[in-house]
Amino acid sequence: MSSSISATATAISSSHRRRPVAFVAGWIIVVLTLGALTQQAQSFTTVSVKNQSTKKHVGATAVAVNGEETKAPVANGDDDTEEDYLWELRLNVFEKAKTVASVCTSGTLCTVSSHDGIQGAPFGSFVDYVLDDEGNPVLLMNEMSMHTINIEQNALNKDCAEATCSNLVTLFTQLSDTAGSSAPQGQDVSRCSFTCRVEKIPRDAPDMDTIRMRYSLTHTYADQVMDSPKFAFYRLLPEKIYYVGGFGVMAKWVDVDDYKVAAPDILAKDASSIVKKLNREFKSDLEGMARHLLNVEKLEDIRVTNVDRLGMDVRVTRQQGTRRNKLSTDEFRVGFRIPVISVEDAKSEILKVFQEAWEKGNGFDWGDSEEPGSTVPIMKIAADSLE
Repeated sequence: MSSSISATATAISSSHRRRPVAFVAGWIIVVLTLGALTQQAQSFTTVSVKNQSTKKHVGATAVAVNGEETKAPVANGDDDTEEDYLWELRLNVFEKAKTVASVCTSGTLCTVSSHDGIQGAPFGSFVDYVLDDEGNPVLLMNEMSMHTINIEQNALNKDCAEATCSNLVTLFTQLSDTAGSSAPQGQDVSRCSFTCRVEKIPRDAPDMDTIRMRYSLTHTYADQVMDSPKFAFYRLLPEKIYYVGGFGVMAKWVDVDDYKVAAPDILAKDASSIVKKLNREFKSDLEGMARHLLNVEKLEDIRVTNVDRLGMDVRVTRQQGTRRNKLSTDEFRVGFRIPVISVEDAKSEILKVFQEAWEKGNGFDWGDSEEPGSTVPIMKIAADSLE
């Protein structure tokens, strides 16, 4: 598979590098006329230019494991430029949280129990949901469900003066396994906790038709029960949002207002299948990328952990020192030169990265000033040591 990809990509790359200047200029004009992409393309082009003009940007900014971003000294002293580079290369935390909430359609709802003997204890229930236009989770619940009873007697009970009463609930949701590994990946996926107030949605609410349609399309059973008087829609209004990127990755509180206006990633619903395919069928290409573009020596393992419109995250495990049982795990961000707008675009950008890694590994020289892979935006974003 890898050899065929490399051979095909070589032919494509060869023909591309020999195209007349006028032909290339014509394509540039066509791209610039795409109004929907103009702003994003201009923004991300800045990243590529920075990486071309000074390759010292690669790895210049690191992210502390399980913590905030920490900036290493920048070679040219331009701190603002380096910070812009980081955030143009990756989705911001608001987009990541919105992506998790949008891709997931179910989660765990934690309410305050009102049952005898466990009053005030947290009570977890599996629930389905959809998002309204502002990103608020909306649930269709049966009045006889325990979590509905808890909400009615606590979160919606304005007369409850007991210490165990609470007007808040928490919805926890997480992405499914995207690692493509046979081992469980429970803590290695992105997840969000939404701590919310609750409101019961009246049947004549202005957005009721939209909510009913979305719920019906997302959860096929809804058509059979949503008109029953025993069922009603409830809207969760976030007060606090907590996002976790995965095991040993960024964890951060998310501003609610920024979350509401953020857009989910365009590849969100296809990212899992892309990641699994890469880890299952393109292992040798990933290893070549690690050795020739990421400059990893004594490679033990590499796998893609995420793909979005701006690039992909890869986790690399290498042998540290001479002991095979002493391993070092690093996470890298391999960016796309332009944001993608479809799955096919993402595949194309990924294959270009693999092709340039193969060219560099085989010593190809096209006679120009750019070494293969030198313009691929790359950043080390996390590190950890495992004994």
